Amino acid sequence: MRSLVPMLFMFALAGAAPESPPPGGWPIIARPVPMDAEHPDRDRVGALHWLGGWVLSSRDPRFGGISALTLDDRGRFLAIGDTGGVFRFRMARGRPAESSIATLPAGPGKTDGKNDRDAESMAFDPVSGSVWIGFEEHNAIWRYDRAMTRAEAHDEPPAMKDWPSNGGPEAMTRLPDGRFVVLAEEEKGPDGSTEGLLFLSDPAVPGGTPIRFGYRAPKGYVATDMAVLPDGRAVVVNRHYTPIDGVSAVLTLIDTRGIRAGAVLEGRELARLAPPITVDNMEALVVTRESGRTVLWIASDDNFNPLQRTLLLKFALDDSIAK
Repeated sequence: MRSLVPMLFMFALAGAAPESPPPGGWPIIARPVPMDAEHPDRDRVGALHWLGGWVLSSRDPRFGGISALTLDDRGRFLAIGDTGGVFRFRMARGRPAESSIATLPAGPGKTDGKNDRDAESMAFDPVSGSVWIGFEEHNAIWRYDRAMTRAEAHDEPPAMKDWPSNGGPEAMTRLPDGRFVVLAEEEKGPDGSTEGLLFLSDPAVPGGTPIRFGYRAPKGYVATDMAVLPDGRAVVVNRHYTPIDGVSAVLTLIDTRGIRAGAVLEGRELARLAPPITVDNMEALVVTRESGRTVLWIASDDNFNPLQRTLLLKFALDDSIAK
């Protein structure tokens, strides 16, 4: 006869009242991971030098789905989830500090959730503090205030109108001169590329006419995020997934000075992240400077799937490339 003890224990858990969050809400926590669990001493892949990696988690059900990442003007990470989550934290000695979890105050559509808050890309202006977010499903770009408590402007640019609803503005960055680059995930561009747009002014304000160009990702990959280097070049994260191959990512370097109508940009490969290297559905990237080094932070979208992880990986870019 099956013991009743485990069954009674399960009933007790099911009937227990949910635990209330502490003052300030559930924190974001981190667990360290190696770059390569099979080769613990490995600290380099391509042009990247390993500086650390963590699995991020929280008991707040809103946490997850990270699809874009930037650094705010207080030196904290600002991450956006693809169901409208807004996550802030500072990495201090390998631990998240000053973490907070909120939701977007407004966005396209009428409801929260994947369909109307599918945030996939983000750009930030450190001077004004404004944050731009690109949404799939509606192919829209919204601008928010520094505190992410108020929407300031928004548009569904005509140039993005026919982009696939689930393959729209997947990557976005703001160039040092104030222009914006947006890459589609699936929309076809010239000569077998995917389409990119160069906005000469604020893409959340109606009326601008962007320059159309193409970006050719590595074969079998799609662009999922991009971040600009101090000299105006940009690093692009490209993702590959099939049930047979699993997941991998390739980082490429493109020269944004080559953007012009009808041009096709093809990146120089910097690194390829594939097992046994720690990798998941890499969708978010931000570039920082630390002690004279150019640092790449890459985060993954766990799709709110218990079989996936929210990774935050930290690499230094080779000086020969960064300069």
